[in-house]
Amino acid sequence: MDINKILDELQLDTRLDIKDIPDIDLYMDQVIQLFEKKFSPTKRNEEEKVLTKTMINNYAKGKLFFPIKNKKYSRDHIMLISMIYQMKGALSIHDVKQTLETLNNQIVEEDFDLLTLYMSYLTLFDQNLDIFNSGVKNHMNDIQVEIEKLGSKEKTYLEKLLLITTFTEMSNFYRKAAEKMVDNMLEEETKRKQ
Repeated sequence: MDINKILDELQLDTRLDIKDIPDIDLYMDQVIQLFEKKFSPTKRNEEEKVLTKTMINNYAKGKLFFPIKNKKYSRDHIMLISMIYQMKGALSIHDVKQTLETLNNQIVEEDFDLLTLYMSYLTLFDQNLDIFNSGVKNHMNDIQVEIEKLGSKEKTYLEKLLLITTFTEMSNFYRKAAEKMVDNMLEEETKRKQ
């Protein structure tokens, strides 16, 4: 199994850069086109949608981002939607809302500089991708050691099986840690309001 080929096909380095976000406000259809153009290579299959009107409307109704004006989405909205797009794969919509609630309030009430935060987010994205890629190679080495112990003829299948279980375990570990952080944010917010 060529893990490097698989990682290349995933195009995990795909992200919405600052330069990809127009300086002008966009209508919903334009936001959808922007995300579709940028993230379509990362879709699992052709039927999968990157972003839909229903998704954006649900994010707005769920107050995952601050209200739009004149049916247009600002650069700040697009940066938030990009972050939501990444988080929704691991967290519930409720958890994403909880995570972004204070940030949305700061944007509205304090004129918070989201651009600087988003640039930090992108820097960490790149670092996380590097950590992931090197981690996958370490997992592959560990799995090959374990496969040799089994002495089976089905090495390719068992290698894939153990890699899938490793990926799902790691995903669950990170998701549970993220959920715990969301719970901690809620507890701190509750204490602050008392």
